[in-house]
Amino acid sequence: MGRRDPSHLVVGHLNKPHGIHGEFYVWPLTDHPERAFAPGVVLLLGEQDADEPDPDLPPLRVAASRPFQRGFLIQFGGVDDRNQAEALRGRYLFQAMEDIAPLAEGEVFYHQLLDMEVVTVDGREVGKVAEVFDMGPTDLLEVRGPRGVVMVPYRPEIVVEVDVEDGRLTVDPPDGLLDLQGESDDA
Repeated sequence: MGRRDPSHLVVGHLNKPHGIHGEFYVWPLTDHPERAFAPGVVLLLGEQDADEPDPDLPPLRVAASRPFQRGFLIQFGGVDDRNQAEALRGRYLFQAMEDIAPLAEGEVFYHQLLDMEVVTVDGREVGKVAEVFDMGPTDLLEVRGPRGVVMVPYRPEIVVEVDVEDGRLTVDPPDGLLDLQGESDDA
């Protein structure tokens, strides 16, 4: 595939300052927040739709981290009060690819799924993965093809094979799944 692996991945969102000592409520955007937010880890800052961190923003080193509600409370070194924290609010936390733990057998990064060809087990072309939506227990793949758009649940009983090398994803859809298609933007 001609797709270039990114140098960084988004691992969290600086949701809002918590308290008066610069602590942040962070929304995790990684399957392994205990590693991404461990004390000593250096994270970089960027904007929502950026592919990589903003080089003009300072790196942040995790000083302390603890689970809180559905996210984490994180203290970053050098961010000591609410005003400093407020200036960073809303930014995204990036981690360098080389610092991210290797994938387990059968795991893939979301960015690897984008633009993959989607075919059924009997060889019918469905389209290409246009977007991946993190929907809690089951992620959804937006697949755009010649007959329109279909949302495919990323579940092992439906997505039966992911071939990163060939850029192909094989699905075994339940009856009716591929019939529920909307209009494609380029139809």
